[in-house]
Amino acid sequence: MSKHTSTKQQLLNILKKADRLTIREIMEHFAISEIAVRKQLHELVQRGFVKQISHKQKLGRPYLTYELSKKGHETFPNQYKTFPVELLEDLKELQGEQAVRKLLDKHGERERTYMDNVIQEDDLDKKLAEMVHVQNERGYMLEVMKTARGDIEIRNFNCPVAAIALCYDQMCMNEQKLYEEIFHESEVKAHSFITQGNHFCKWTIKNPKGR
Repeated sequence: MSKHTSTKQQLLNILKKADRLTIREIMEHFAISEIAVRKQLHELVQRGFVKQISHKQKLGRPYLTYELSKKGHETFPNQYKTFPVELLEDLKELQGEQAVRKLLDKHGERERTYMDNVIQEDDLDKKLAEMVHVQNERGYMLEVMKTARGDIEIRNFNCPVAAIALCYDQMCMNEQKLYEEIFHESEVKAHSFITQGNHFCKWTIKNPKGR
């Protein structure tokens, strides 16, 4: 490893290759003091790049191991943002734009089927809470508020499929259909999209009792 590589980057590289290590195993890769390594490791844990896991033993004190978090893995080069778009472009070149539309329609159907199976609540507020929980678990960043009229406003500050949606607005249309199906008793309106340069995507779910 290059002597110019920082201790933090060395730690990330080591954990990327070894998956999960104790401090003793980590120190096998360093010539500097354990105190110095622990300081940098602690900072990586505090910043969310490394996970610290405590393991109980039948005898003696628990011991700690360290592994990369999702955030830590994302510091390494990858193609997850560009690769799906390139695949769609290849499909378009090989089979035409209609094939891409059919593929994205199929994806939209799968999303709606998934949410239909996951969301079991009939009460609007409970259904909304369940939907937000599921979507946030999948990488979205949804926040919800109620207006004075009783309408529900959903704001999404992170779109996990933004790279595709920037090239194919059908993704945004599919999301609109998803909300319309989940909240079929209400009117759903879209107001802004991240892909159009807005800070967040915003939808309004009209209060069904206010019609």
